[in-house]
Amino acid sequence: MAQTTQITVFTGFLGAGKTTLILSLLPQLPQDYKTCMLKNEYGDVEVDSQLAKQSNLSSVNEILNGCMCCTLVGRMKDALLEIKEKYNPDRIFVETSGSAFPATLAFQIRELERETNNAFKLDAIVTVIDAENFTGYEDTSQTAKMQAAYSDVILINKWEHLSERDYDTVLDHLYTLNDSTPKIKCNGKAGVDPNLIFGLDSKLFQLEDSGSKLFEDGAHNDEVETLTVFRGAHPHSCHDHEHHDHEHDTTQDGPVLSEALLTTSLATLSKDSVWRVKGFVTFPTSGQHILNWAFGRYELTPFEAGSSHHGNDLKLTMMGERGEVKRFAKKFSASLGASLH
Repeated sequence: MAQTTQITVFTGFLGAGKTTLILSLLPQLPQDYKTCMLKNEYGDVEVDSQLAKQSNLSSVNEILNGCMCCTLVGRMKDALLEIKEKYNPDRIFVETSGSAFPATLAFQIRELERETNNAFKLDAIVTVIDAENFTGYEDTSQTAKMQAAYSDVILINKWEHLSERDYDTVLDHLYTLNDSTPKIKCNGKAGVDPNLIFGLDSKLFQLEDSGSKLFEDGAHNDEVETLTVFRGAHPHSCHDHEHHDHEHDTTQDGPVLSEALLTTSLATLSKDSVWRVKGFVTFPTSGQHILNWAFGRYELTPFEAGSSHHGNDLKLTMMGERGEVKRFAKKFSASLGASLH
């Protein structure tokens, strides 16, 4: 008889650090403990899954171009069943898109529990908070509030960038949203002890009518607009989403890509309107890198695989406030000699 596969759902706003936290758990697990990851993200650039594939996860599956808590409902169940059949892991980490409500995903997992005679079990919904920016994006995002309110545990990330007073303000906001859920500080890149978030045996969303109407209309999609910035070949698999506005610039040649140019261009972005930029960039002198930018801070990670940019020397997904992000994206792409889609 197949073992029960535990499922931990990681939610949190754009750029909160969900993928990094998941990967930080892996070295702390026993060698024979088998884990898989199912990740959902807007856009069509498989950045985080490419990083994850370099870890000791048994498999990494990514659902792109939509949100599996609304427009892609059903895709998650199929993906979980496929992972179970192929790998039968001890645990599956489900990482939601930054704008996903946890409720619909939890209901799907609860259905799987019943349909498979408990071959799956929802262990916990974990919400990751970007402490440095939470009080800012909380004001503009109903989704961020819902994520914090419906959670088994809240992980407070990036708190080391705050003064003690500002950190207390974040805590006050979190306790207003959710006064009963444990709130745990992350230990930088080391993340948290798995024992703090495994074995929680979530009681959230056990009944089909327990608040599901809050999440039926999918209106949270309107908060986030996604654009693709590319230079080189035409962007690979840029699908037409009805909730995205598309525009093509025709710049053919541009300046030589360098980290200095990229840094200068990123500095033009407003973290109030642009929340996340991530993707692949290839510098002539140092090769391909993965860019992860969130709320004004960025990391460049050398990437050896070299096949995910599909012929582009720059391909980035930019996410931000609907109606505002394009204004900054135009200036940003022009400074890099790139096109906007």
